[in-house]
Amino acid sequence: MKSFLGIAVIVVLGLTAAAVIGFYPVLSQAPTVYDDEQEGFDQQIVIKFSHVVAENTPKGLAAQQFARLVDERTQGRVKVEVYPNGVLYSEPDEIEVLKQGNVQMIAPSFPNLSKLQPAWMVLDLPFAFLSHEAVREAFDGKLGRMLFNQLQQEDMVGLAYWGNGFKQMTNSGRPILRPSDLRGQHIRTMRSDLLERAFQMFGAQTTQMPFNQVYRGLESGMLDGEENSISNIYSKKFFQVQKYLTISNHGYLGYAVLMNRTFWNKLPTDIQAQIRDAMKETTQWANVNAIRLNDRQLEEIRQIPDLEIHTLTDAQRAEWMQAWEPLYREYESVVGRQYIDEIRALQHKYAGSLVP
Repeated sequence: MKSFLGIAVIVVLGLTAAAVIGFYPVLSQAPTVYDDEQEGFDQQIVIKFSHVVAENTPKGLAAQQFARLVDERTQGRVKVEVYPNGVLYSEPDEIEVLKQGNVQMIAPSFPNLSKLQPAWMVLDLPFAFLSHEAVREAFDGKLGRMLFNQLQQEDMVGLAYWGNGFKQMTNSGRPILRPSDLRGQHIRTMRSDLLERAFQMFGAQTTQMPFNQVYRGLESGMLDGEENSISNIYSKKFFQVQKYLTISNHGYLGYAVLMNRTFWNKLPTDIQAQIRDAMKETTQWANVNAIRLNDRQLEEIRQIPDLEIHTLTDAQRAEWMQAWEPLYREYESVVGRQYIDEIRALQHKYAGSLVP
């Protein structure tokens, strides 16, 4: 009996020693303390940049250019991973996942931000911008700063404004040349109550629909038409499921390039400076490229034999502008008088330089 107990004690002691020795590396690392604000910054920093349009659009190309420049500026310390076409998150979800920190960067279109801050609807007002110069002044000046300041409370940092281009109208039912032509048409709009109201004013039915679902809606006949930049019409091949294109330049499609503020604040200051430098260069290139790309793709679209293209005359454009004027007064209390005043000042300044 004593012999059996002795053997048992030896076995237990042996197993205990083996367990302690075997798990020693884990146990020895358990108490390690680290600064979570600097965690990983001695290694490569990865920024996930999610967006919902194709790679060959102004935004898609700008995102790729930005990723290349960040890699150069930081000598590989920062890697920007670009996820186009909504492969990570859809248009309705991207703002929320940025706030949650699931991605670090997004570039939503202006209407999507109006769901957070109604002042952003000022950029959706019809004929808010009458020329490319007016767009640049708005983005680089007081209006752009006012809108970005609003996003700080949403845990976002505004890095830049990227342009896509002026919006045009497509339709499968009839040419859209006058406001009355919209009556009875089913039009897709982006996620903006103001944009919906703009079309409903003329008797159209509207549906807010994510960008990547629009082609199917047009193809199935659920939708009659939509509004978009030439580059988006071209890249998504909307001309395959639409019969008419109206060159109206009635609105402007642009993007706010945003980063999660908590993530941004944790970055070392030298990295922040390098990212801003890369963003500045990207933005200058992107906004020039957007104009060139839209012009070139419009010429390609003009070669499509089954698409009927109309350009608004000066008289027709004046009719649209006058018909939409009540919308400015209707949304003044929602958007904010100071924001609409900024747009009015730009319109007055560039009244003689309407985009042809």
